[in-house]
Amino acid sequence: MGLVKKEGLVIGSLGKEEVKQFYQKAFGKPPARIVRAPGRLELLGNHTDYNGGLVMALAVDKYIYIAASPRNDGQIELVTTSFPERDTFYLDKIEKNPATAWANYTKGVLLKLRARGVHFTGFNAAIHGTIPFGAGLSSSAALEMATALIVRELFPYRLGENSLELPPKREADHLPALSPTEKLRIAKVGQAAENDFVGVKCGLLDQISSLFGKSGQVIQIDCLSNSVQNDPMPPGVAIVVADSAVKHELSAGDYNELRAQCESAARKLGVQFLRFINPPALEKNKSKLTEREYQCAYHIVGENQRVVFGERALREGDVTQFGQYLFQSHASSRDYFHNSTPQLDTLVEIAQGLKTCFGARLTGGGFGGATINLVRQDAADEFVRLLSDEYFARTKIKIQPWVAQIVDGAG
Repeated sequence: MGLVKKEGLVIGSLGKEEVKQFYQKAFGKPPARIVRAPGRLELLGNHTDYNGGLVMALAVDKYIYIAASPRNDGQIELVTTSFPERDTFYLDKIEKNPATAWANYTKGVLLKLRARGVHFTGFNAAIHGTIPFGAGLSSSAALEMATALIVRELFPYRLGENSLELPPKREADHLPALSPTEKLRIAKVGQAAENDFVGVKCGLLDQISSLFGKSGQVIQIDCLSNSVQNDPMPPGVAIVVADSAVKHELSAGDYNELRAQCESAARKLGVQFLRFINPPALEKNKSKLTEREYQCAYHIVGENQRVVFGERALREGDVTQFGQYLFQSHASSRDYFHNSTPQLDTLVEIAQGLKTCFGARLTGGGFGGATINLVRQDAADEFVRLLSDEYFARTKIKIQPWVAQIVDGAG
């Protein structure tokens, strides 16, 4: 999902004050509350989350903002800077509207919160995104997390394991920060909304990344235990995002097909998740799988290994070695998982030929979108110029790579 550029509106130029002004224009008064949730970059660990695997991610400085105020008539009205259509509906009739598909992520979260016993009476909300549309930075999860947090701001709640707990109290006009346990429960609400209402059988990577980000730090996620830790990114490294200008359009069918292949391979190998298979075991049992199942399993098994090795390389400050794991990851996506595109391959090939680049790979679901590039910090501007110039020379497509800042999670 993405919030896109509306004619005459420059996405990326708006922030908290601008979404406040947009709300004022749409509803005739200032909003009561504003929240924002960042997009994420998948650093390493492609499609490993729903396979019980390991992932490294970053929360980055592109956001979904929601400005909102409560109302007491049971009605919800949504507007966005990205599309002209408003969506208005009642709490007792939350359904998909083909004219406002962008609202499905919000609606799904509302349904899941209600199922958990969260009470809200209705609200007006204005949504704005600075996350580039189609780049694979998961504006969908950012919108889900922003939705859950704006409801919390308007109608304070605290999710327990299986029921609601006493709601948090405001102090100095602020709610207390979410605990890690609460963050994980809210992440699961977003995942359930996307799985059950939107229809994409995603893992938890995107939602966790949007909530658990820390400035300057890598998010390490074990998707089997849903444990999260943050480790510093080594100094002297810039993160450059290069949008291929081929829009990431990972439909429910594409995503669910990849997941189905992985799950089928795991069943035939006698394990719950491909996380439990190592390379020798995979090769030994290759005959049990179809060729496509083997290809998908080979990619996932290799990705989990690369995350383990990559974590050690980062801990030791060996960015050069870590970068090699990124190049290997992309080659696996290209040759085995088949979720790359010629344009993404071209971007990685160009980056690999530039001496100031430590590593590059597609980021996110694939089938378009962007690459993530680890670059020597003092050469980031030159890298951006050389990459965009060479990409244009080869494809005649103009792109504007940007240097991402690693930021704190949603709030």
